[in-house]
Amino acid sequence: MEKSAARGLLLLLLLGGVARLLDGGSAADAFSRHTLHYFETAIWEPGWQLPQFTSLAYVDDWLIGSYDSHADQCVPQSPWIEDIIHDDSDFWARTTGWDFASSFVMDLMILKNVHNQSRGIHTLQVLSGCELNEDNGATRRFAKYGYNGRDFLSWDQETLTWTAMDAEAEPTKRKWEAQRHRGKLWKHFLNNTCVEWLHTHLRYGKETLLKAEPPMVRITHKAGSEGLETLVCRLHGFYPKEIDVTWRKGREVWHQDTLMGGVTPNSDGTYHTWISVDVDPKERGHYRCHVEHDGLPEPLDLALEEPASKVGLIVGVLLGVMAALILVGAGLTVHIKKQQGSTYKATPTASEHGTDSSVSA
Repeated sequence: MEKSAARGLLLLLLLGGVARLLDGGSAADAFSRHTLHYFETAIWEPGWQLPQFTSLAYVDDWLIGSYDSHADQCVPQSPWIEDIIHDDSDFWARTTGWDFASSFVMDLMILKNVHNQSRGIHTLQVLSGCELNEDNGATRRFAKYGYNGRDFLSWDQETLTWTAMDAEAEPTKRKWEAQRHRGKLWKHFLNNTCVEWLHTHLRYGKETLLKAEPPMVRITHKAGSEGLETLVCRLHGFYPKEIDVTWRKGREVWHQDTLMGGVTPNSDGTYHTWISVDVDPKERGHYRCHVEHDGLPEPLDLALEEPASKVGLIVGVLLGVMAALILVGAGLTVHIKKQQGSTYKATPTASEHGTDSSVSA
């Protein structure tokens, strides 16, 4: 691969340095784990001189940069990159010695030839990165390769060796372990560079990365099978991704007959999930959806909101109708009396006729 493509990847990797820096008692304390992940893919098919290469970088599941060897362009997608370059103009230049893109595509070409696979489409993928647990300061680092859609090799950070995931990977494992420079590059990148970039991006991107959006929770119910009822607790609009949701019956965490959906991203960077439980309709009032999340000041315990009972509704309607009838009856009585009084005054009295007669005589 051309040097420009390698430089493009290096830029992407520098864009990817992320994790949240613990600023002594700042908002970062609300979070427990932060990740910086890279996902690289090389694809080759007959007729191509070299594989095509793409790379994606994520921080806590936020896509922060992408690179495509076909366009030879790295596209930053995090809003704080310009601030980093403004304060540290040679931030990119400090890691120009790690030419990962060219070595990665060559690995695919070698594997294809070793396994005598000159036909069809072939892929080599690697997922790598570092994770920081802020509760105890521990870090986890990893690199996992996949070849043609199968797990292939995994980097052992403790022994600095490769673990073959199947028999086909054994020759490559022995070859890579004999290449000591390969292990040194991975060790340096995972132990130093990845964690450094993680903290750097965290400092500059904390307004985006350290926000805490509480979940909006809604509980619904629907008829189930065998006379049971399904309660569903839906949660959406929360960030960060980590959330603890359980059903509880009284004080007991209830696992029986429960299902939970995965935590799925929304288009605005927040997440949504759900958890359901099958219950006897007569006991639905004993169940609570228990929610713990960094955006909540304290855990939530929510039950299904029961609609007004049919008996209560009927009684209320009848009382309303009776009250309306009473008011209408009272109004009619007043109206009739007024009409009667008006007619009586308009009729001449007997004395009025007598007076007229005497005057005439």
